[in-house]
Amino acid sequence: MKGDNRLSRMLHVLVHMAQREGPVTSEEMAQMLNTNPVVVRRTMAGLRESGFVQAERGHGGGWRLARGLGDITLLDVYRAIDEPPLFSLRIAEDTPGCLVEQAVNAALDSELSAARERLLRRFGEITLAALAGDFERRWRASSKRATKA
Repeated sequence: MKGDNRLSRMLHVLVHMAQREGPVTSEEMAQMLNTNPVVVRRTMAGLRESGFVQAERGHGGGWRLARGLGDITLLDVYRAIDEPPLFSLRIAEDTPGCLVEQAVNAALDSELSAARERLLRRFGEITLAALAGDFERRWRASSKRATKA
């Protein structure tokens, strides 16, 4: 089963958008993500509805951030893209009357729910500004290595 990569893709795009002076077109984003502009527009719509980006129409238009990166968390973006599944594990319900299956499912369901809550809580603590800061540190370190070579 293929995983859902919309969260990482949108985080990627939003950090790039913050580095740009002007708007970024759906075509430019699609090229960054190796996907179709229609897919980008569909996903960006949720971010627009949540107030994180705005669309500018016409010549020279595109997408702009509507808030600073410090005001957007991973949790905000996750919710704006309709909360895709966090885990690929699923609970089997082949024999619902089986007490072993019930015990297994109860344990898995409990732990998956707890893990999801911990992860979402952590998502709420991480801003896109933190991601941009990590990128900048990586960029500087990469540049230093390149100048030494």
